[in-house]
Amino acid sequence: MTTVGAYEAKTKFAELLERARKGEQIIITKNGVPVAVLSGIQPRTDPKEAIATIRNLRKGHTLKPFSLRELIEEGRHVR
Repeated sequence: MTTVGAYEAKTKFAELLERARKGEQIIITKNGVPVAVLSGIQPRTDPKEAIATIRNLRKGHTLKPFSLRELIEEGRHVR
């Protein structure tokens, strides 16, 4: 992780944004004390891809020996 002072961050902001976009995390300090982290954001996952991933995770997993209805009813009665 790179550390830069607030003044340098201000003067090189466009460069730092590009570095963050590429995945680098940059700590911004003021008087030597860390005050912020500049980092890129993760691109959103395509909803269809997320659904496919969830379906793949579910394969081979069951609620046996319980039924979904039994679990719902049990949850309604727990206080």
